[in-house]
Amino acid sequence: MKKANSSEREQSKFRQFLSGDTFKALLPVIGLAVIIAVFSILTEGKMFTPKKLRLLVSQLYYPAIVATGVFFVMTLGSIDFTEGSTLGVASIVISVLSFYSIPLAIAGGILTGAAIGALNGFVHVRFKLPSFIVTICTMYLFRGVCAYLTTETAVPASAAIKALDQDWIKITVTCAVLAIAFFLFQFTRIGNDVKAIGSGETAARFSGVRTNLVKFFTFVSAGALTGLAAFVNVIKVGSITSTAGNQLETQILISLVLGGLPITGGAKVRFTNIIVGTLMYAILNNGLVMLGYDSATQQLIKGIVFLLFVALTIDRKALKVIK
Repeated sequence: MKKANSSEREQSKFRQFLSGDTFKALLPVIGLAVIIAVFSILTEGKMFTPKKLRLLVSQLYYPAIVATGVFFVMTLGSIDFTEGSTLGVASIVISVLSFYSIPLAIAGGILTGAAIGALNGFVHVRFKLPSFIVTICTMYLFRGVCAYLTTETAVPASAAIKALDQDWIKITVTCAVLAIAFFLFQFTRIGNDVKAIGSGETAARFSGVRTNLVKFFTFVSAGALTGLAAFVNVIKVGSITSTAGNQLETQILISLVLGGLPITGGAKVRFTNIIVGTLMYAILNNGLVMLGYDSATQQLIKGIVFLLFVALTIDRKALKVIK
């Protein structure tokens, strides 16, 4: 009888562990390890050769920068669908200005992204509209702007900016963004404020958080980081077409959720969500391509994985409409 009770207690503890915060925090790392193991077996190790790893890393630079900005937005409990269109418009601005001055081009891209973020934040805060409605509307608006500016031909960048397509530059920019964002999130009031708003905006306001101001500048910062990511994109591709940044918003959303970021935001958000998520998405994407699946099958598999992670990581107690 004692053995039966002991066994029941152990099973109960195990079930509590599986449904607890500790397991949910470890789940993205476990998922990353599983995906690495699966694709290593399926590709017979070819996916992780030095050449393939370099290609994999090259696909992480600008998505990681964009994901950093969106990370703060999603920590608020909000969402931003304008990353792709913002990247496209900012890339055009950078390409045009690159014929005059590289620093001017970089500044122009960042300011363009910040302006789009400011528009999103202002409409969201001033008119109390849900962020997903606001950003879906502006996504189509700026996607149209991007298409209009590239209707006749692609917009080329200068040879000087294309000469900056060197790994050390892209690594330096990406690591600097991640390091600064980590410091702000972990060791300053900014991180505490965005988590407080995500956990409960009304409670945060009564605690002295200037919620509207924090939300506005979070969208501005996310747009500015997307503008910086556009610089990394321009030096890589050299010319901008109407498809620049196409589906980037979906990629970033999936990446962050795969990394374990709760779509409801709040205090359970971890900075590692960015790194684990972008890496997992890149491995998943490259692995499916190497296995020869067509685009429809790839999207199907990504959708299944995405839904699985949402189901496993979502905090049902805090579930609410995205703000």
